Amino acid sequence: MRARSGFVVAVAGVLSAGLLAGCGGKNQVPSIGYGVDAVVASYNGGSTLGANSGAAAVFSRVLTGFFYTGPDGQPVADTDTGTAKEVPGEAQTIQYRLNPDGVYSDGAPTSCDDLVLTWAARSGRFTKAGPGGPVPQFDAASTAGYSDIERVDCQAGSKDATVVFRPGKHYSAWKTLFNASELMPAHVIATAVKVPNLVAPLQSGDPGTVERIADFWNNGWKLTPGKLDLTALPSSGPYRIESFDAKDGLVLTKNEKWWGNQAKTPRIVVWDRNSGLKDKVSSKAIGVLDVGAGSLGDVSLSGFSSENMPGRGAEQLVLGTGGVFGSADARRAFALCVPRAELYDKLGHPGFTAKSGLGSGPLNSRTVQQDSLYYPVVTGAADKFKGGDKGAASQAAQSSGLQNQTVRIGYQRPDERRAQTIAMITDSCKAAGVTVVDAGSPDFAASQLTEGKVDAILGGTAALPGPSGSLSATDAIAALRTGQGLNFGRFGNGRYDAISDQLAAEENSTTVLNLLTEQENLLWSEMPSIPLFAGPRTIAFGDGMENGIASPTKAGAGWNMDRWVLKR
Repeated sequence: MRARSGFVVAVAGVLSAGLLAGCGGKNQVPSIGYGVDAVVASYNGGSTLGANSGAAAVFSRVLTGFFYTGPDGQPVADTDTGTAKEVPGEAQTIQYRLNPDGVYSDGAPTSCDDLVLTWAARSGRFTKAGPGGPVPQFDAASTAGYSDIERVDCQAGSKDATVVFRPGKHYSAWKTLFNASELMPAHVIATAVKVPNLVAPLQSGDPGTVERIADFWNNGWKLTPGKLDLTALPSSGPYRIESFDAKDGLVLTKNEKWWGNQAKTPRIVVWDRNSGLKDKVSSKAIGVLDVGAGSLGDVSLSGFSSENMPGRGAEQLVLGTGGVFGSADARRAFALCVPRAELYDKLGHPGFTAKSGLGSGPLNSRTVQQDSLYYPVVTGAADKFKGGDKGAASQAAQSSGLQNQTVRIGYQRPDERRAQTIAMITDSCKAAGVTVVDAGSPDFAASQLTEGKVDAILGGTAALPGPSGSLSATDAIAALRTGQGLNFGRFGNGRYDAISDQLAAEENSTTVLNLLTEQENLLWSEMPSIPLFAGPRTIAFGDGMENGIASPTKAGAGWNMDRWVLKR
């Protein structure tokens, strides 16, 4: 993390009572409001709820990891947490060494127990009986990478861990494992379930104890305004949670036990998408804003340096695979009536024109970034789904049985751009005989698609409501894999799973090209989701802000909030 302190970029800001002493006629503001269209719902960024609500955009500087998501979407090493290095061996092996000074805000040392917990929860190896067969005990967002790990060698309480992958498995994106907002405090669960440590029961697989551990991992870190148990929420970063309620927002305060460079601003107040962001901007309660471009409608950003930019997240429709979308024919028919080119033209690049790369046209892949060298070569299957061919859409709707059906699209309100998106889809699909209903609501949750309460979700990568996406696209890939927590549409295709497994280890460019081409053809045929455009973000820093650096990724503008300084 010390590398961050080298950033000095004069942008950004927020108003607050009281000032810290400064020079040159300006004083540092002691509290900065951060408005972000994530939802504060869980402290646990590795759980389905935590990942989908946007924990990475809120807690990356509260719960640190061996890597964090940098402003270009890349994993960046956080040497304050510790070091991770790949070592030679027959099986892929990573050595992790936690910082000897590392200690949680409650005084408990960081330890390899935290890695064992994260691996156990994310590996998929612990299951229980379900209605259709075994289901995971831990409600993990994804098992990507973790399911390939054979064991984590750790002596309880030690600062050292050796992670050994299964024979024949190689995970190229290993730097996305044990990351910020996902490396949870094992000692909290050990105390809650009354065991000396979690290493022994998780390594032996003791059923009763594992069940209690999983229950806490799934539910014990949920966040409800006004009802926080701070003893369950220790911090391993420069900020810790102080309070959370509807009136005063989520208050993060400087963690005095943090062993790295101290946070430059004592207090950050996070205002999520449920806190009336438009009013918060108007009342000058916000100094940093990171929201979907156009989502707040007509809002004045005078007093800010603001920019609209394409994000790493895919704005998309995630389709169910039951009900009206029980057949691939029906899903393809719907894609034909969605006006993808028109949506991009009107909503996909507000205030910017990209000639190539991110945001340069309708998004033609769910997992390959527009600035990838592979992208233009592998996405030809998208060409017939630009929208606008009313005859083809109508014919497909009729033959697939989608005609005269109703499609309910859910999303989290308020969001003026997404409401406009659905209005345009409604108009276009009406001509094909398909009725589209705006099923957005303030309390919408992605799980409503799984429950059959809606037929599609309009959201970002992995159906996130706010900041989403990364360079490695691990969330995007996982959201289409059979049985993953982030796969809300419950799409399942064995060949897709096999291709994604192979791509996770493949380094030969010709093989990658062939696999990606097959994958794109498969996904445009099966149509589990309909990509629209690279999700455009509005990122704004109040005048007088220093070290504000935009990050149109799942980590959001708050990726380096501990470096923020606002002078007024």
